[in-house]
Amino acid sequence: MNGPRILLVAADLMVGSRIVGLASGCGAAVEQRRDADATGGPFDLAIVDVQALREEPAAAFARLRAESTTERPLRIVAFGPHVATQLLEQAEAAGADEVVSRGELLGSFAAIIRRAGG
Repeated sequence: MNGPRILLVAADLMVGSRIVGLASGCGAAVEQRRDADATGGPFDLAIVDVQALREEPAAAFARLRAESTTERPLRIVAFGPHVATQLLEQAEAAGADEVVSRGELLGSFAAIIRRAGG
């Protein structure tokens, strides 16, 4: 597979399986983790459910970027329920490249991958 390599941090297995299916349709490979503690890699894009973070978003995003071994900086897309406005705002303030609701992520997945360079 020559598409982007995606790290998905999401505890919700239903959302995870939907994202894996959408990514496959875009030619992307996804590795899912329940939290951002163990990353592996290398990855071109991290898609992070703000509800799955066990630490402040800024710390999690900094660690993900520091562990990235690709030539380009790791792009981070944070998502969560549209009603979790405080968590989404925290992710934006913490430096996520893009912050979207869960519905936006699922409905615009291909466009999000294209914006990430995939």
